[in-house]
Amino acid sequence: MKQPIVIAKNLTKSYTKGLRALDNVSLTVNQGKVLVVMGPSGSGKSTLIRTFNGLETFDRGELNVLGIKIDSTHDERQIQRIRRRVGMVFQQFNLFPHLSILENITLAPINVQKRRQIDAEEYAMYLLNQMGIDSHANKYPSQLSGGEQQRVAIARALALKPELLLFDEPTSALDPERINEVLDAIRRLAEQGMTMVVVTHEVGFAKDVSDQVLFMDSGKVIEKSTPDIFFSNARHERSRKFLNQLDKHS
Repeated sequence: MKQPIVIAKNLTKSYTKGLRALDNVSLTVNQGKVLVVMGPSGSGKSTLIRTFNGLETFDRGELNVLGIKIDSTHDERQIQRIRRRVGMVFQQFNLFPHLSILENITLAPINVQKRRQIDAEEYAMYLLNQMGIDSHANKYPSQLSGGEQQRVAIARALALKPELLLFDEPTSALDPERINEVLDAIRRLAEQGMTMVVVTHEVGFAKDVSDQVLFMDSGKVIEKSTPDIFFSNARHERSRKFLNQLDKHS
């Protein structure tokens, strides 16, 4: 049995006016598995995964990431320990416009992990090759398409050799024709055994790649099931309504 990478128990986070972004959320992500988180806008998906690397705090509950406990005090030393081992890819690419693609990827390994420049660059080129964009190493972000920039962002996250990779709607800012090249890159990571939590609305991708689907609404976990059950015979009426709406827009 592979060990749990993330264990969350009863995570609760309230905003002003009593709105609950997270309402007693519990889940487990095992090593080498892919959890896909789905739900309507404002359901708490992004808030949830951002607690896993300390970008969001929570009010109550227990969270253990890679054997490191985070609590509501949000101890900065614990957060820094986790961030060294957890990578994240956002909706927006967040690349430094004044740095080349190669420099964007090697910045953290050289400055944070104190790797030798020659080693960091060699590994960066390997990752760019994996992403199919090694010919762009000396270009700047503005010279690349959105899909190419997002693949650079994935390579940048991988450059720190994370044990867990988080994706917050990685294709939502892309043109439709660029979406598949990013999803294919994430698929390859899943095939290689990377532990991932992915927030997405891409149903076909979720069916292919996920080991488990978590469906959220209004900060609550409505349903947790395997993709074959969730997409063909969702147990909860709210889940079925959400999937019907996705079908209409696809």
